[in-house]
Amino acid sequence: MVSSKRMSVGIVDLSDPEAVRYARVNGNEMMYAASLPKIAILLAVVDALERQEIEDTEAVQRDLKLMISKSDNQASTRMIDLVGYEKIESVLTDPRYELYDEEYGGGLWVGKRYAAQGRRYPDPIKGLSHAASVSQVCRFYYLLAFGKLVSPARSKQMLDILVDPALNHKFVNTLDRTAPRAKLFRKSGSWRSYHSDSILVWGPQRQYILACLVEDEDGERTLRQLAYAVDEMMKH
Repeated sequence: MVSSKRMSVGIVDLSDPEAVRYARVNGNEMMYAASLPKIAILLAVVDALERQEIEDTEAVQRDLKLMISKSDNQASTRMIDLVGYEKIESVLTDPRYELYDEEYGGGLWVGKRYAAQGRRYPDPIKGLSHAASVSQVCRFYYLLAFGKLVSPARSKQMLDILVDPALNHKFVNTLDRTAPRAKLFRKSGSWRSYHSDSILVWGPQRQYILACLVEDEDGERTLRQLAYAVDEMMKH
């Protein structure tokens, strides 16, 4: 799968904040990522809240949590409609973040509602609607962990939304057993043969980011196995 570019993996070792290390396989290979790019919607909405472009309401906060924790498609669609594709793109291409960069294969992209109806706003490189590359997903979590997305306070807000995922599968299914005391900040996605997961693991003996995109019918099992192997490697 790696040689045919149907699998990409990114790992960031955060155990020493002064010497962060990054490894990748097919890091800049953008792939269809299903619900994983909902982290891009989260960032765009929080950026809009910070700029007071939208009103901060209980309904917005509830939808953000539903969108991430339970990957609720209706909540995600409401958030896309609230800020619009152009806002999401402007945040992803912001020079502070560069979470979508055409010179490096693209990255995170949201160009379709998580619903049957609505216009498409495909990415300029591959024409994908919901896309990611592991390099840019790892960048998202790295900036978030160091309080550099929007502001330190807004980064903390996003971490609070990402923590304790409600869906126990893929990476989480493994890490709940191998690292039961670790805090897990996570977003995943699946559609047909496309499987993806991304996580910031912060706990005793391990602090790291892991992202993987797979195009394979057995991708769920692959992600579980990968999480086990990486967690064993990253323990210190």
